[in-house]
Amino acid sequence: MFERTCDLIENLYKDNIVPGVSYAVIKPGEVLTKVIGNSQLIPKVEKLKAGMLYDMASLTKVVGTTTVILKLFEDNKISIDDKVKDYLPLFKDDRVTIRHLLTHTSALNGYIPHRNELNAQELIEAMYTLKVGDWLGKKVVYTDTGLILLGEIIQKIYNKPVQTVIMQEILQPLQLFESTFNPDPGLCVPTEVQKNGKVLKGIVHDPKARILGKYCGSAGLFMSLNDLIKFSNWIIHNSQNRVLKDKTISKLFNDWTPNGTLGRSLGWDLRYRNDGVPCIYHTGYTGTFILIDRDSGCGLIVLSNRVHPSSNNQIFLDRRDIIISTFLDEIIN
Repeated sequence: MFERTCDLIENLYKDNIVPGVSYAVIKPGEVLTKVIGNSQLIPKVEKLKAGMLYDMASLTKVVGTTTVILKLFEDNKISIDDKVKDYLPLFKDDRVTIRHLLTHTSALNGYIPHRNELNAQELIEAMYTLKVGDWLGKKVVYTDTGLILLGEIIQKIYNKPVQTVIMQEILQPLQLFESTFNPDPGLCVPTEVQKNGKVLKGIVHDPKARILGKYCGSAGLFMSLNDLIKFSNWIIHNSQNRVLKDKTISKLFNDWTPNGTLGRSLGWDLRYRNDGVPCIYHTGYTGTFILIDRDSGCGLIVLSNRVHPSSNNQIFLDRRDIIISTFLDEIIN
């Protein structure tokens, strides 16, 4: 099973699209893992090793922030159609709800001048003032802003930074002990080479996450392949009923957009097998992606640093789509 998928993944390295790749194919009762290629090319070529940590980028949204929000739903601390303004009074628009933020249908848009020069408080306050477009609830437009605002709501409820909450409420109970927001650079796969020639290694790639630090719910998490396998198997089986109830996890495999037809779940994207069964899916800008099919008990995890040495790498995005389509096909064929 999944021979075509594995070949396509390994060709990312063989065709010089990424320096190297760590991946896992999860099947009922079996997990295939492989590490191939290099961890970096600059300033010198170094071999990729098993157990290295990757900058998850936006996988932080679903592993961490979304899972905390689901826990708050279970504990009746928040409701999906609560208004954001009820929790964040400085937020300007009283139409936007938690559902809108989770499904990327909030229509929040606009340019924040000199964004990367602001401090954390200035950046958050600028997000509160973003305008809401006329497609509110009608169209999915992916944005980091929604999950950053959800991180602010989490902070309000727990009275702790969102990344601290993720560690305490999600990573530690699930025994994801190799996952961290403060990694040892020596254990990390590097990402992009900056304009000043510095290679980001153990430092989050996303500039908003660097500004916001522990208050960022959209990026910042570093994980190993092994921990993502644990996380995926938890979603598939939840055998010890930790963190979330089984029925809550099951709800992830539904369309939660306001009209129920836009193909987004709670935090997660949805992809569908050829027989119509939904799977949850998410990507990270740095070259990470994950797909979980609870119905079949299968999953796919691909970790790369496709932004090394440069993020100008469109071919990776095209190949990623082919890999996912092939995997979905091979699940049932």
